[in-house]
Amino acid sequence: MEKEAKITVFMRRVAVLVAVVAATLMSSAQVGTDEGPVETPQGPVIAPSYAWRMIQPLGLREPADIDTLFQNYSRESVPSEISSAWACTGNAVAEGLNMIFDERPAMSDFFFRDAVAYWLPSAAKAKFYNTRIPMTLLSFNTAGGRDNGQELLRAVFSGNINAKAQVGVMLDYLYSKGCYANQHAKDLNWGFSGSYLGDRYEFQGFYYHYNLVAAENGGITDMGYIRDPAELQGGVTTIDPKSIPTRLSNAFNRVSGQQLTLNNRYKVGYWHEETEGDSVVSRTYIPVTSFIYTLDFTSGKHVFTDGSPAELQSFYGNTYLNPTVTHDLTSYWTVSNTLGVSLLEGFNKYAKFGLSAYLTHQVRRYTLPVDTLDHDGLDLTPFPEGLTLPDHRHTDQLAWVGAQLTKQRGAILRYSATAELGILGPVAGDVRVNGTVDTRIPLGADSLEIAATGSFVNEEAPYLAKHFISNHHVWNNDMGKRRTLRLGGSVAYARTGTTFSAMVSNLQNHIYFDTYGSPVQHGGSVQVLSLQLQQNIRAGIFHWDNRITYQTTGNDAVVPLPKLAIYSNMYIESRIATLRFQLGVDCDYYTRYYAPGYSPATMAFTNQREMKLGNYPFCNIYCNMKLSKTRFYVMFSHFNQGLFGGSDYFSMPYYPLNPRRFQLGISIDFAN
Repeated sequence: MEKEAKITVFMRRVAVLVAVVAATLMSSAQVGTDEGPVETPQGPVIAPSYAWRMIQPLGLREPADIDTLFQNYSRESVPSEISSAWACTGNAVAEGLNMIFDERPAMSDFFFRDAVAYWLPSAAKAKFYNTRIPMTLLSFNTAGGRDNGQELLRAVFSGNINAKAQVGVMLDYLYSKGCYANQHAKDLNWGFSGSYLGDRYEFQGFYYHYNLVAAENGGITDMGYIRDPAELQGGVTTIDPKSIPTRLSNAFNRVSGQQLTLNNRYKVGYWHEETEGDSVVSRTYIPVTSFIYTLDFTSGKHVFTDGSPAELQSFYGNTYLNPTVTHDLTSYWTVSNTLGVSLLEGFNKYAKFGLSAYLTHQVRRYTLPVDTLDHDGLDLTPFPEGLTLPDHRHTDQLAWVGAQLTKQRGAILRYSATAELGILGPVAGDVRVNGTVDTRIPLGADSLEIAATGSFVNEEAPYLAKHFISNHHVWNNDMGKRRTLRLGGSVAYARTGTTFSAMVSNLQNHIYFDTYGSPVQHGGSVQVLSLQLQQNIRAGIFHWDNRITYQTTGNDAVVPLPKLAIYSNMYIESRIATLRFQLGVDCDYYTRYYAPGYSPATMAFTNQREMKLGNYPFCNIYCNMKLSKTRFYVMFSHFNQGLFGGSDYFSMPYYPLNPRRFQLGISIDFAN
C-alpha cells in the first residue's frame, strides 16, 4: 500500500507538470521572446530587460543575470549538488559547508546563519530588475512521496513604475520531510525591493525576512545501515531509510532574521546640450560628484531546543544550564550608517576612473542565554575552572574609514580596489584591502580574458567566537586578529571553452571548531593552494562540461580539504520544433579526506580525525526542457546507488546523502 501511495503521488505530479506544459504550448503564440525585444516594421517594441546587484556600502551596480536559462536547471533541487564538494546533513533546506575553499566565505558575526546561508536571502544575492513590462518568475520543484516529500516554491516579481523607478517582491517557501528520520526542515523567505535611477538622485533599497526551522537527528546511529545493512539485519539487504534509527529525535534549530538596506545617492554635475543650428536636440545630465548615504539594519536570532532528557545526557558532552530541557536563545542586531563622497568615472575624457571615500559607523548588540537555575542538587556539568561567564548583553560601537577606486567602463581594462581601516571599538586597527583587475587580449577569432584578484584582511575575531554560553557549550576566549592574504588569477578563452584559475591563501590565527564544537584559534600559519580547470567540449549537439579542482593545505588538521574534486556533465542539447531540451548525466566526485563533523547545538562544522570519507560518485540522469517561457525538468537523482561506486555515500560522519529518487521541476516566466 505504501508503495502504491508513493506511485500515486508521483503520477499526480507528473500529470500537473504535463498539464502546465500543454497550457503553455497552447498559449505560446505571443509577441516577444525571452531572447530580447521583438523587431517590427516600426522598430523594437520593448527594450531588453536587465538586472543588477548592489555593491555595498556605496551602492555601485554590477550586472546580474535574469534566471531564465534552462540548462542545468535541475541541479538546484539536489542538496549535494550545490558545489562539487559539499558537506551536508543530507536534507534540502538544511546545513551545509562548501569544501571548495576558494568558494567558502569567512566566518560571519553570527555564525549560526553560515551553515544555512545557501538557503537564505542576503545583500550579496539581492537583485534589482528593469524589465520595462511587469515580470513574474514562478518556479516549483518537487521530489519524493508522502513520507519524504520535498517542495521548493520560488516567486519573483518586478515591475517598472516608469523608465527610472521599479519595485520588486520575492517569496521562497522551502519544505522537505527528509529521506531519513527526524530530519524535516522548512524555510520561509520574503522581501521587497525598489530602485529609482534618476539624473540627479538614485535610490536602491531592499528588505528581507527569513525564518528557517530544521529538525536535527544527529546522524544515524550506525553507518553500517548504509554500508552493509545485511550485517545489522540478519542477512536482509534492503532497508527503508526512514526506519534507520537516529541519534537525536527531539532537537530543533531555528534561524530567523531580517535585513533592511537603503542606499541614496545625490549627483552634482552639469547639463550637456546637443544642438542643430539654433535648436537644442537633446540635453544630457553629466554627473561629476555624488554624495552617498547608506542605512543598513540587520538582525538575527538562533534558537536550539531539545526536550529529551535522555538525549541531553547521552549525546552532548556537557550540560551547564538545565538537565531536563535545552532552550538556547542567542540574538543580535546591527545598525550601520555610511556617508560617502565620490568623484564619478567618465564625466570628461580625463576622468578614467572613479574615486570614493566614506565613513561607516555601526552599533552592534548581542544577547546570550542566562544561567537562571540554582545548581545545587542538579545533575549539571560544572563550569570550567577559572572561566568568567560572558555578559548576557553586550554592545559595541564600531567605525571604519574607507576608500574605493573603480574603473567600470571600457572594453580593454577594468579594475576596482577597496581599502578599509577600523578606527573605533574592537575593530580599531582592522585592515581590509581587496582588489580585482581584468582585461581582454584579442586572440584569433575571440579574446583571451585575464583577471587577477588579491586581498589582505587583518580583522577582529567574531564576538561569538570569543564569548558564548548555552546549555551544552560555554567559552570566553582571548583571540587575536585573523590575518588572511589571498592572491589569485584566471585565464579564459571562450572559443575553446577553457577557463583556468589559481588561488593561494595564507591564513594566520585561523579559527575553526574542534571535535567538541568549540572554536579554536590556530596560532601559526596555514597555506592553501587551489587550482581549477574548467573545460567545456562541444561537437554538434554533444556537450561534455568538466570542472576539476585541485586543493592542497599545509595543515589538514586545521583546514581539511579533499585534494581533488570533479564535476562532469555529459549531455546532448537540441530542439524538437519549439521545444529545447538538454538530456544528460552529471556526476560529482571528490577524493577521501577527513570530512567535517557537525554539532547541532551550535550549527557548527567541526574538525575530526576519526574517519575519512569521499571517493564516491554522486550521479544524476536528467532532462531539462524549455518551451516558450516555461522551463521544466525530470531527474532521476543518485541513480547509481547500488549500481556502481560502492555504498559509502556519506558526506559527513553519520550523515548519509539522499538515496535515489525521481524529481520534477517547472519554472514559468510570466511577462505580463
